[in-house]
Amino acid sequence: MWESAVMKMTTEEAFVKTLQMHGIDNAFGIIGSAMMPISDIFPAAGIKFWDCAHETTGGMMADGFTRATGKMSMMIAQNGPGITNFVTAVKTAYWNHTPLLLVTPQAANKTIGQGGFQEMEQMHLFADCVAYQEEVRDPSRIAETLNRVIMQAKRASGPAQINVPRDFWTQVIDIELPMIVDFELPQGGETAVQNAADLLSSAKFPVILNGAGAVLSKGGIEASRILAETLDAPVCVGYQHNDAFPGNHPLFAGPLGYNGSKAGMQLIAQADVVLCLGTRLNPFSTLPGYGIDYWPTDAKIIQVDINPDRIGLTKKVTVGIVGDAAKVATSINAKLSDSAGDFNRSERKNTIATTKSAWAQELTSMTEEQDDPGTDWNVRARAAKPDWMAPRMAWRAIQAALPVEAIISSDIGNNCAIGNAYPSFNESRKYLAPGLFGPCGYGLPSIVGAKIGKPDVPVVGFAGDGAFGISVNELTAIGRGDWPAITQIVFRNYQWGAEKRNSTLWFDDNFVGTELDEEVSYAGIAEACGLKGVVARTQDELTAALAQAIKDQMENGITTLIEAMINQELGDPFRRDAMKQPVAVAGISKDDMRPQVGA
Repeated sequence: MWESAVMKMTTEEAFVKTLQMHGIDNAFGIIGSAMMPISDIFPAAGIKFWDCAHETTGGMMADGFTRATGKMSMMIAQNGPGITNFVTAVKTAYWNHTPLLLVTPQAANKTIGQGGFQEMEQMHLFADCVAYQEEVRDPSRIAETLNRVIMQAKRASGPAQINVPRDFWTQVIDIELPMIVDFELPQGGETAVQNAADLLSSAKFPVILNGAGAVLSKGGIEASRILAETLDAPVCVGYQHNDAFPGNHPLFAGPLGYNGSKAGMQLIAQADVVLCLGTRLNPFSTLPGYGIDYWPTDAKIIQVDINPDRIGLTKKVTVGIVGDAAKVATSINAKLSDSAGDFNRSERKNTIATTKSAWAQELTSMTEEQDDPGTDWNVRARAAKPDWMAPRMAWRAIQAALPVEAIISSDIGNNCAIGNAYPSFNESRKYLAPGLFGPCGYGLPSIVGAKIGKPDVPVVGFAGDGAFGISVNELTAIGRGDWPAITQIVFRNYQWGAEKRNSTLWFDDNFVGTELDEEVSYAGIAEACGLKGVVARTQDELTAALAQAIKDQMENGITTLIEAMINQELGDPFRRDAMKQPVAVAGISKDDMRPQVGA
């Protein structure tokens, strides 16, 4: 037990006692000599260290754990090269608003700057990746600094870094452990909340757009539900935030953005007032889809965000409110007029229902991916493998077996993107997606982290075969006895699909770097790692394989990797917003290549 009094202890004891104060009991990474004084006392402290195969994927495990549970976790590794491998995972967590503790042991103060072994300037490295960072200046300040870093991660809902010179460990100090000082979250300015309530009270077609803030806020989704029902307003969710509103609710309209819900796009296009609840309104999340430029440019926009820097950054905003999503939604609801939502209420409810129904029917009937005018890759792909599943056939097969209570993860890539419109959830913290940093390789490690945090809940990870290749090494780690069983689906079409789709439209099928080795079997690799590998070639096989894998995961402790064999059809170009047709001006010829002098 720790006490708020001056005590004599080692620096590592002070560090671990501070972790205990905050209840941080799970750590992810790869151990090195710089952290061994800490890891040595983890077992005695009740802290579990999950030693992964690679630091990048270990960091994504931490992200998945914290997103699924709401509990902060920790990332640790060896100074220098171990720490540099965390960069992608930490930046991913930053854009996912995930409060993580990043512990970066630094080369020793005694020799730093001399170009010693595994030396790296680690503060600059993460400056653009974390919400807060601080370096320990003296051994006696190690607990004080750690406590502040943890609190800043919680307050900002993002990763925060503590940098510790490795020669600060194993020192005996006199220290008083710090106190935890929590801040009450803001509930929005009184005038701004009233203005928002007035706009919504007089709205003819109000729409609510929930983002990550609704998930992160305690009671945020429930508060938005009450407000939506008061107004009979449809509720859309941001890109990759399908779990930000109950999917079984009649007012739920689905996700906006890339391959999202056409119903959501059609409904928000009619809005005269939009309440954006806990969302940055980033450009990618509101991109046109299905040929619909749906953002209502003439509507009054109310943006609620805990971070004032994000309000009005990307969209014209009528009312900005700095505050917690749940508190603000509740306050707005209390200030609505008695007639709020009454204008054309029955007609609006009917419009919502018919729009959703039409989209559900259309989505069910969608089987083939469409080519852009002047291109024919998808026609050729179907002809080349007529007996193979199309991507949407695979997604329908998955939906038939996926438990409603499951947590799922998605990776970046063509076939995961095609599936953006399919999953919906009745609870929050169920959908783990890479977010706006968009790293490939996220699907497997994040679902492993989620399962560690939620061992009694079925979990399923999704990845294309290109993205999965980045994290495949974790198959060598997750089969050990203390690691929980998971289920992973890999869409197998032997290509980097998103890049290949861009090539069909802008680069005349010049497929540079898009093809994968057809001799590689991920199911075989899983078997070689002591796991279960299954190949599914038809919809029925995929549904049956997933059902059995879930049973094996929950009842038998067996991890299963399912290779879903699909044809090479490709969905809508992933960066239609950022690409354009190139033109030749000077021209390029291989005849201009010169040999290197001296080579």
